[in-house]
Amino acid sequence: MGVPLYFSGAYRGRSHNFLMPELPEVEVTRRSFAARIQGARIIAARVGAPLRWPLGVDPRVLNGRRVEQVERRGKYLILRLGQDDAGAGASAPASAGILLIHLGMSGRLVFADVLPPPGPHDHFDLYTDQGGLRLHDPRRFGAVVWSPSLGAPPARKLLAKLGVEPLSSDFSAAGFYQALRNRRGAIKTVLLAGDVVVGVGNIYASEALFEAGIRPDAPAGRLSRPRVERLHAAIRAVLARAIERGGSTLRDFASADGQNGHFQLEAAVYGRAGEPCPRCGRPVRLMRQGQRSTYFCPYCQRR
Repeated sequence: MGVPLYFSGAYRGRSHNFLMPELPEVEVTRRSFAARIQGARIIAARVGAPLRWPLGVDPRVLNGRRVEQVERRGKYLILRLGQDDAGAGASAPASAGILLIHLGMSGRLVFADVLPPPGPHDHFDLYTDQGGLRLHDPRRFGAVVWSPSLGAPPARKLLAKLGVEPLSSDFSAAGFYQALRNRRGAIKTVLLAGDVVVGVGNIYASEALFEAGIRPDAPAGRLSRPRVERLHAAIRAVLARAIERGGSTLRDFASADGQNGHFQLEAAVYGRAGEPCPRCGRPVRLMRQGQRSTYFCPYCQRR
């Protein structure tokens, strides 16, 4: 039996709202099965009930392909497919293509030597000679999409508006400052939009803003260069720390090795409304920005 790689659910037992997997959880998921599926030959694929977007190709076209590599772009997992050594048959497209996987709001991946029979919420199975990969998604906001390449539709459309990867060398403090200067919205709203920097979701945006001493509703375009530099450093530090801790276990999150995430145990403000701020001891506050919960300390974070 496989171990679920990710499941998003109630945070620390305080809410019944589902929370979308964020960049650290998706990266931890990638790392926990990428080496195990790399080089695997696809035997068959099964598509269940319709998801957010269709697969976009007859599942039989995937037969005989090999999984060359598993990458991540923002919150998308990308399975690069290659031709089988024996050839894939006349029905196959000229390009081996890619599979993009998005976990949506409640999705999880399971990788196992042998998958059990699919249940009503098991919407995609990829059977290989090295094991099976399954997407389980009760709310069906996730997706598995085939594309000829990253530069061709539909991948190009899905990925085109994504911002810079926050842990890459492309994410510089100077570039971040220039990108924010033309934005009129609140800084947390801009971070969540994902077109300036990708993958800084609700939990980690709240934590990074606290670490940088910036209120979530501060106008993004008015932040000084030193404050943006602090935020840039905080984003990288928080995300890297979250990945190192295995992500945040919201309910059932575990890696393929069965390890729970531990970042939620050291969250400074997220989910801690009414509790003492770890810096000043005054109560952490909760406010709504759009439909998202935002946690902050009004004394340690300034506009």
